[in-house]
Amino acid sequence: DRLAGKVVGLYFSAHWCPPCRQFTPMLSRLYQSLTAAGKNLEIVFVSSDREKGGFDEYFGSMPWTALPFANRQAKAELSKAFKVT
Repeated sequence: DRLAGKVVGLYFSAHWCPPCRQFTPMLSRLYQSLTAAGKNLEIVFVSSDREKGGFDEYFGSMPWTALPFANRQAKAELSKAFKVT
């Protein structure tokens, strides 16, 4: 499993969110730097996109894993647990 034994960060974001789109490249560079240095880290993209096409386009720019777009129930549960609106 890709997450086993790793520090996991959940990245709540969406392609339609301008601040998110500005932040994603910075997070990507940090992630790549840390993992290249051997840090035991994984980020999971938790999409707030409203359609799969937006998710696919945005996730295509990310070097980490994602909660599958189709798993809207898990997305709702994570959003509630972490108070993401």
